[in-house]
Amino acid sequence: MNADSKAPDFLVVIPARLGSTRLPRKPLADIGGKPMVIRVAERAKQSLAQSVVVATDSPEIQAACDEHRIECLLTSADHPTGTDRIAEVAQLLKLPNNALIVNVQGDEPLIPPELINQVAMTLAEHEQCAISTVAVPITEASEILNPNVVKVVLNRSGEALYFSRAPIPFVRDTQDTQKTEHLRHLGIYAYRADFLQAYTLLEPAPPEQAEALEQLRALWNGYRIAVYTASEAPPAGVDTPEDLERVRQLLG
Repeated sequence: MNADSKAPDFLVVIPARLGSTRLPRKPLADIGGKPMVIRVAERAKQSLAQSVVVATDSPEIQAACDEHRIECLLTSADHPTGTDRIAEVAQLLKLPNNALIVNVQGDEPLIPPELINQVAMTLAEHEQCAISTVAVPITEASEILNPNVVKVVLNRSGEALYFSRAPIPFVRDTQDTQKTEHLRHLGIYAYRADFLQAYTLLEPAPPEQAEALEQLRALWNGYRIAVYTASEAPPAGVDTPEDLERVRQLLG
């Protein structure tokens, strides 16, 4: 974001569930004397957000937030996705339809505050889009083929054409490889509040179910997604005990 750009008004919502298969009770994992979800919230508070709210279904997480003076809303335990949980927050806070909400994952204690600002700015600048997100260039060929690395292809306006676990765009002729940029999608989003309310009523889409990629539901239903291309990926989040130890070394 340029220094002379005026940041739009936005808030950050951090969905946090206690259940996690690979790392049990992940949001409350201790990092240098503070639960991880608190570390994430403190990082988000370094952005230009007007407010930072944790959204959880766990009284334990709510108690941790209260202890550290982080705003927290107790939401339904029945939400199938983090996006549905954020939609409930928008309702509870009675946000206007044009409010901008940035979804920061609760396992990203090293997320750069500037990246939070940028995803909000991208959505503000793309007035016809309901969502914005982030991608980075892929530099390792192995990542193009890795189904755990989600790829995105953009149109000339910087909007998403499609997201996939497959290697897209597929390079048919090897001599064209050097001309093709592959982009890795990062899971940070900004939404308009009215889209969130519409999203909760949408049925899962066939490509979403095939790829297990929630954002394809929006594209399937005609919503537009603006994509900011960052120059490099931010530090990785926490999915495993090894990830947690890495972050503890940095923040402990």
